[in-house]
Amino acid sequence: MLKNSLTRFSGSTGIIIERSDITKYDIDCIVNAANSSLLGGGGVDGAIHRAAGPELYEECKMLNGCKTGEAKLTKGYRLPARFIIHTVGPVWRGGENNEEKLLENCYRHSLVLAQINRFKQIAFPAISTGIYGYPAELAAKIAMMTVLDFLKTNKTALDTCYFSCFDERTLQVYLETAKYI
Repeated sequence: MLKNSLTRFSGSTGIIIERSDITKYDIDCIVNAANSSLLGGGGVDGAIHRAAGPELYEECKMLNGCKTGEAKLTKGYRLPARFIIHTVGPVWRGGENNEEKLLENCYRHSLVLAQINRFKQIAFPAISTGIYGYPAELAAKIAMMTVLDFLKTNKTALDTCYFSCFDERTLQVYLETAKYI
């Protein structure tokens, strides 16, 4: 386990918060904070597309995009992760435009896909906290509460859920939030 990381359990599922590169996880699936076209972009979305290779772009073209709050599944191609769950987070507009519910849906719909496919591990980035401007403190609380609630109320094959924080600031926000959840 990395320094400045946290592991806790929800039932039989380990929750791990760590600073990491989500494209390096050798697990069943990673979650992509995608744009609605699913054809790549900046931030984590661009990194995942670059690491997965052009085959991901070709598969994503066939999916006809994705609505905010929903999720779609593709193969992982050249990534160590075998699958990618693409979800489109909300753009922060001050919190008065259903952003909280849409962000909850990103996590919930991703977990449903993991459940259907009997995945044992999943890694989430900090959805919507980059260019979409969602305040990290609010997003971390929504992410953790949604995941923990889902794990408590649904039977899944998940044994590990990672929160992959790209930078030190996001990691500290997630670690601090975890103290109160």
